[in-house]
Amino acid sequence: MKMKTNLKNILAKLQAPLAKTELIGASTPSLVTGSENGNPRRDFMKKTLGGVALGGFMFSPIEDTLAESTKNVNRFGAPSDLKITDVRVAYIRDAPMNVPLIRIDTNQGLVGWGEVRDGGSPRYALFLKSRLLGENPCNVEKLFKKIKQFGFHGRQAGGVCGIEMALWDLAGKAYNVPAYQLLGGKYRDEVRIYADTDKSTDPQVFAKRMKERADKGITFLKMDFGVEMVKDIPGALVVPRNFDWGKAYSQTEHPFTAIQITDKGLDEMVKYVAAVREAVGTDIPLAADHFGHISVNSCIRLGRALEKYQLAWLEDMVPWKYTELWKQITTAIETPTLTGEDIYLKEEFIKLIDAYAVDMIHPDLASSGGLLETKKIGDYAEEKGIPMAMHFAGSPISFMANVHCAAATQNFIALEHHSIDVPWWEDLVKGIEKPILMKNGFVKVPNTPGLGVEVNEEEVKKHLIDGEKYFAPTTEWDKERSWDRLWS
Repeated sequence: MKMKTNLKNILAKLQAPLAKTELIGASTPSLVTGSENGNPRRDFMKKTLGGVALGGFMFSPIEDTLAESTKNVNRFGAPSDLKITDVRVAYIRDAPMNVPLIRIDTNQGLVGWGEVRDGGSPRYALFLKSRLLGENPCNVEKLFKKIKQFGFHGRQAGGVCGIEMALWDLAGKAYNVPAYQLLGGKYRDEVRIYADTDKSTDPQVFAKRMKERADKGITFLKMDFGVEMVKDIPGALVVPRNFDWGKAYSQTEHPFTAIQITDKGLDEMVKYVAAVREAVGTDIPLAADHFGHISVNSCIRLGRALEKYQLAWLEDMVPWKYTELWKQITTAIETPTLTGEDIYLKEEFIKLIDAYAVDMIHPDLASSGGLLETKKIGDYAEEKGIPMAMHFAGSPISFMANVHCAAATQNFIALEHHSIDVPWWEDLVKGIEKPILMKNGFVKVPNTPGLGVEVNEEEVKKHLIDGEKYFAPTTEWDKERSWDRLWS
């Protein structure tokens, strides 16, 4: 009875100013909005209380009253009670790479979307399921610290990072805010895109492809550009006889192939950059990647030969882990150097940054640790005066995770888009304004909760890898089979 009495007192206080509003409205209709044909107090109560009759509201049980008055409130507004109930994957192809999408289900019906990095195995995510069941996904950092020991550099980080994406998606939905807001807010409303472009052995074809990118509105370009393009030109390279240009080459780190570029090879490679620069002009950034597995000395010679074309950066000239070799290259040439797409966690980035071994960093959010870890990496680099571009080659799920992180990180330059030539790519998701990539070469940062997109079931089913099912049950991964503590 005391609760009912208190409720009556509250309503009595509400009625007094409403009665005055009704009197004012009788003589001065312009002061009352939305009540042209009716009683303003009644209209107010109807809108405020969802149509409950005043008398019924006053004398109904409090449970019924609260249920009625809050029936339009987002029912996912109880983040503290949110629990993870399932983790599933759907493995798609040709996006342009093969990509495992992640779905995390919860007890409140909320779904979080993530993605294992392109080329990674779905198992990298699935074996984390037993560590996540029953946990509150809003405790993103806690869960990240719980599972991060199961990631490593390159694609092996894909499961941890994909799960982290999905956790931020869930947290944003639970609190009804976009992911960037949970990272501290945004520095920009639109994110600049840079477009990668497949190479050709014909410089003019290469130049034409790059010009088409610029004509589409892309404001930052990148070309794949390596010694493989000149390997069949006699005298272009010094190569051990009977050299295996297949798996052996791709699996041998750069300093250990014994491949060197000759003066003729340098001239031939420079022709490609010259043709592209002539086609697109000098008023647009142009970066270069995939130089091939060549020695540090050849990297320096190539870098010097390209300096007059003012490239935005030279990417991954040697493996990221050789800090001192990177510093040799960076010190010897004028063109900016960049690496980082295969680095997991901030610690290895810190080594490169502290040594000023590269001019720019280039994390792939699906390998570097996810949204928060990548922002930490960017923030550390920013304090040292080093800018950050972002590598990406997956589906729109990971792409939007990158967009939110880029929006929230001050020293961001541009985000890679590797799927411009895939016509159905944007159709994989819904719930976002299309086209996602705008004609001005930017992507609008969404203000909808979480990552801002939902998976389009109909389209995803069209692109599943043969034999794969659409988010099939994964009960075989429910049981934890090990003791994970790293200390005694």
